[in-house]
Amino acid sequence: MKDRSAAPRIYLAGPDVFFPDSQQIFQTLLADCERLGMVGLVPSDGGISEGFVGSDDELAQRIYDGNVALMRSADGVIANLMSFRGAEPDSGTAFEVGFAVALQKPVVVYGVPAGTYASRVTAVIPSTRGDDGGLRETASGVQVEGLGQRMNLMLTRSTVMAPTAQAALAVLRDRLARGAA
Repeated sequence: MKDRSAAPRIYLAGPDVFFPDSQQIFQTLLADCERLGMVGLVPSDGGISEGFVGSDDELAQRIYDGNVALMRSADGVIANLMSFRGAEPDSGTAFEVGFAVALQKPVVVYGVPAGTYASRVTAVIPSTRGDDGGLRETASGVQVEGLGQRMNLMLTRSTVMAPTAQAALAVLRDRLARGAA
């Protein structure tokens, strides 16, 4: 059982690990966590030293295992759901959000572009409105999710959205203080 008097542990999900300035991003997030009385958990490389000589599969498994362990140990998650390599959030981050939600941990997201998901998709993929009023990709006929959500409904309905990482941390701190998942 977790000691509830201890500082809440917050997993910092997002594609930030891929950015050239990732160390600075995480230093800022860790400082923001500390300022709010929380402990930030930076996604792990699986504890692998620079001299690791295993296979890519071994490295991938260690990274996965390390991050799953961190998420299990966390009290909550903030997730950067910015558009990443397209109109969608990073798929690894989407997995982390779903995993945390399945563990019944509160998740607060940030970085979500303004406007609806449908407006972002139709800006990059020609789409037409069908007789039923729904949007479909013109070439394939694949439905474009509507419902006015800023992201896929599975993400919007399972998380709380904040405008910035700092705001997400503050919202999560308040939710944890109230005991809300």
